[in-house]
Amino acid sequence: MKIVLITTAMTISLLSACASVPMESAEQSDRAKLFSPPSNDKAGLYIYRSGSFGGALKKDVWVDGKCVGETAPNIFFYEEVEGDKEHKVSTESEFSPNDLLVTTESGKNYFIKQYIKMGAFVGGAGVELVDEEKGKADVLKLEMAKDGTCSQ
Repeated sequence: MKIVLITTAMTISLLSACASVPMESAEQSDRAKLFSPPSNDKAGLYIYRSGSFGGALKKDVWVDGKCVGETAPNIFFYEEVEGDKEHKVSTESEFSPNDLLVTTESGKNYFIKQYIKMGAFVGGAGVELVDEEKGKADVLKLEMAKDGTCSQ
C-alpha cells in the first residue's frame, strides 16, 4: 500500500511541477499576438501548450521533421510554412511521436494545441487543430518561446 501511495505522490508532483524553456522578448511575443497575416505565399502556425497539467514535462515539437522547440506550460511558437500545402506537425510522446496533418492556405493562420496526457511511465503528448477563435483566445494568455531547441 505504501508503494502505491509513494508512486501516486511522485506522479502527481511530476505532473504539477513547472518546466521552463528559453523565451522570446515580451515585444516579440506581443507582436506575434497581433495575429497578422503571414508573408506572401505562406501560412502561419501557432503551436501552443496551455494549462499546468504535466508542468514538469518538456515535449519536442516538429513541423515537417524540423525542430520547432521544446514546449513547457503556457507557451507558444509561431512558424511560417509554405501555403497551399500539407504539413506534418509532430510532438514527442511516451513511446513514439504523435502526428497531425494540416493542409494550409496561403495568407491564413492555424492554431495547433499540444496537450499532455497520462502515460504508462511518463506523460505523453498529442496535437490537435483548434478553430481560430479559440486558438487566438488561448494564445493571448501565453508567452512566446524561442525556436530551435529539441531534446532528440
